[in-house]
Amino acid sequence: MIAVEEAIGLVLENSLPLKEKELLPLEQCLNRCLANSIKAPIDLPSYRLSTMDGFALRLHESNDYSIIGEVKAGDDSNPELQPGQCVRIFTGAVVPDTANAVIMQEKTVRREQQLTVETSIKQGQNIRSVGSQVQKGDVPLEKGQVLQASGLAFLQSLGIKEVEVVRSPNVTLILTGNELIAPTEPLSRGKIYESNSILLSSALSQQGIETQLISFAEDSLKATIDSLKSAFEKADVVLVSGGISVGDYDFVKQALEELEVKEIFYKVRQRPGKPLYFGRKGSKYIFALPGNPASTLSCFYVYVLPLIARLKGSNSEGLIRISIPLAHDFSADEPRALFLKATVQNQTVSILDQQHSSTLVSFAKANALVYIPEQGIKLKKGALVETLLLPNTILT
Repeated sequence: MIAVEEAIGLVLENSLPLKEKELLPLEQCLNRCLANSIKAPIDLPSYRLSTMDGFALRLHESNDYSIIGEVKAGDDSNPELQPGQCVRIFTGAVVPDTANAVIMQEKTVRREQQLTVETSIKQGQNIRSVGSQVQKGDVPLEKGQVLQASGLAFLQSLGIKEVEVVRSPNVTLILTGNELIAPTEPLSRGKIYESNSILLSSALSQQGIETQLISFAEDSLKATIDSLKSAFEKADVVLVSGGISVGDYDFVKQALEELEVKEIFYKVRQRPGKPLYFGRKGSKYIFALPGNPASTLSCFYVYVLPLIARLKGSNSEGLIRISIPLAHDFSADEPRALFLKATVQNQTVSILDQQHSSTLVSFAKANALVYIPEQGIKLKKGALVETLLLPNTILT
């Protein structure tokens, strides 16, 4: 059994980006990693632009100007101004080449085609210069950049329609447990409704990954081996839910040994999620996750997510970690490290009740995990604790 920090280190150490690239239109690149750095094909902006509604001036010694025209956003006109002349201009419009300042309309008085400026003016004010955001030939986005909505919009503003991204990993889920039934079936004695399929597929979907196959394996060695063989043929990452503990009907570890999967670690000194397995078979990765839903999701966020990020070409180490004050006293005698469901609100974090590994109701309310190191701890309200923010957490 190994420590949490060692286990995370081994995941990162063994996680290499996929080599294959895909050329995709921008609208398909959300949450994908750039396979190559981007070189700007144009200056941005490509023309001098007005930053506000007002008047574009050709400065002279007086505060009085003659208005000779108008330039709206999208116009291609380029009126020639003489000293003391100006044009009405609007935010985002191209500033005439002969203008050297823009004055906001609130600082002027207009009388028909005459304008009086009521404040001092600096040359170049309120004008976005050519290339002020990015100059042609610059490299604004590096290889490995994860493309969010803002990144996609930025690329499109450069006139880029498609980019090469690292191929998204294929993930297969294998669910074990004779007690599991689908929610479409009537609930009978000894059975429970299976939830880890939607749990894991939804968590993967948040990362832009659609699961290729969800396979159910009977609690037998042969069925487990057959399911794993099939998964390794199709997937870059195999996630097995359940069957990795030491019960009489837990066959996953034995099946992995028979398939000659290289074990990187098995069992971590943590709660929940002690019976966690991580291994490799050639270029394929496998996590055997505990079957209890809260354990499954905790292990996914802490260990699987960094692997997925690295395969996609990112340097991310998974969830964002912050130090934040506890909203209450807390003590724990558990010798193992703890990942506790929690809520971050009002710049503090509260550890929730119902922390059992089979309990999802607290996870459904959580937006964070509080990490408590090994050997137990007593903390007072206001103590700083390491907190992992769950995906899409908005701090309030």
